[in-house]
Amino acid sequence: MTTTTKLAAAQQAPDFTLPDASGKDVSLSDYRGRRVVVYFYPKAATPGCTTEACDFRDSLDALNAAGVSVVGISPDPVEAIASFADDYSLTFPLLADDGAAVAKEWGAWGEKIVKGEVVDGILRSTAVVAPDGTIESVDYNVKADGHVAALRERLGV
Repeated sequence: MTTTTKLAAAQQAPDFTLPDASGKDVSLSDYRGRRVVVYFYPKAATPGCTTEACDFRDSLDALNAAGVSVVGISPDPVEAIASFADDYSLTFPLLADDGAAVAKEWGAWGEKIVKGEVVDGILRSTAVVAPDGTIESVDYNVKADGHVAALRERLGV
């Protein structure tokens, strides 16, 4: 089983460049000077991931008004995230982390229990990156339901 090192507040966020739903490359450095929520989700269009993505979608205006951008990352291929974005009117970037290299670098990969079996996979995780590119906060193994509301409360949004 694979173990990855978790990120911690105040450390530099690892940069990444991944394709979005249209195939265009998006980098963390594109958000320098702005707060950004980077969240990792296991699989597009599954119940928990849909709940979480729709909660971010429904909170996007308030987050953006407070100067906070949102980026979602999963190991799904570009085609799957494009369909997910279209089906649920997701207007923030969803990025395809083929092979989960970025998830592993961010500590969002590890052992979890799925249908009673221990497997390696994406750990539902959320990091807030400060305008200077450092980690402001990071949460691992979050629950999809209610997570965005709790995050908004903590951010004062």
